[in-house]
Amino acid sequence: MRRLLSILLLLCAVAPGARANQEEIRKRQAELQTIREQIRGYEEQIKKHQKNESEALELLDTYDRKGTLVRRLIARLRADERELQRRIAGTAREREELEKQLRFLKEQYANYVRSIYRNGRTHDLELLLSSQSINQFYIRTSYLRRFSEQRRKDAAEIQRKQAAIEEVQAQAQQQLSEERRVIAEKGAEEDRLASLAEERRSVLGQIRKNKSMLQRSIDRQMRAAREMESVIENLIEADRVRKERQADEARKAHLPQPPPSGLAFEEKRGRLRWPVNRGIVVARFGNQRHPTLRTVTQNTGIDIAVESGSPVSAVADGDVAKIFWLPSFGNLIILNHNSGFRTVYAHLSDILVTEGQMVKEGDLIGESGESLEGARIHFEIWKEREKQNTESWLSRQ
Repeated sequence: MRRLLSILLLLCAVAPGARANQEEIRKRQAELQTIREQIRGYEEQIKKHQKNESEALELLDTYDRKGTLVRRLIARLRADERELQRRIAGTAREREELEKQLRFLKEQYANYVRSIYRNGRTHDLELLLSSQSINQFYIRTSYLRRFSEQRRKDAAEIQRKQAAIEEVQAQAQQQLSEERRVIAEKGAEEDRLASLAEERRSVLGQIRKNKSMLQRSIDRQMRAAREMESVIENLIEADRVRKERQADEARKAHLPQPPPSGLAFEEKRGRLRWPVNRGIVVARFGNQRHPTLRTVTQNTGIDIAVESGSPVSAVADGDVAKIFWLPSFGNLIILNHNSGFRTVYAHLSDILVTEGQMVKEGDLIGESGESLEGARIHFEIWKEREKQNTESWLSRQ
């Protein structure tokens, strides 16, 4: 009876887990559908830009934004594949346990049937007639009645168990079909990404040969740098307002003022970790002369040449203040640190954090991507509104 009770409890426990799984599946499918719709939107933009040679830079931007989404879609599909494999393994274990329980029930029932066949009903009659007292007679009668009822219950339980196994088998087949579909879709998206990269290289080649297009890209970069300053200023103002509100609430509640934040970031000057594990600085802070146009522009940070898809990490503890996209910078993350310091990470192929998230030094926040000049990451350090000479902060490699 204890074993039967444990079996029933196991069956009852399966249902809530299955419902939770179904809810998670629906949520993930909705996220995938959103990404697919965004990709289709960029595909329409690509068709428009391809008709006009003067829109090569805009076409490159669209390729980059579409590529980010395709990589995100592939990552989600890989996660779905891993989840399906986990569920398939769990279903196999569940089926094995059910079959083990079914074998046990069948053996018990077979033993009972064999006993009836050997002894017939005369055994039960002899048991009753051999009673030494009327009380013993009643006890044996009750025992035989309960024994027969239990055998009927065992037979019904065998039928239920067989039905449960059939249901689990159908579930396993559905999971295997879903896994095959996800693997096929993942392969198709990987092919799409490879094709997209080839198209992007073709557009890059056209831009690099066109001096007017190169000048346009420089002008765009200068406008993007000004927009970056505007974003930083907005973050500074939002931080000021937040601190004033917190101080006002603390005064009204008669709470002690928190001590000023330490100089943990400032003390890292010359010892700050790099945002990537390996890489070469190919564009330094300050004035830069373009190798083809010979024009001079200002770099507000440094550019580090690194293999595309390399992990990008937070250089210090902080929180994710802003995630956005800018022409010439691509996908960006801005982290808030203490004492008014902020760090900027640009040319990201993928972003692995969300706004408001707290991060620790060394936490993975994204993956590196490509700029017009090649595979790299752009990195900046700000102290309030003042751009910092980035290399002077980094440790020696």
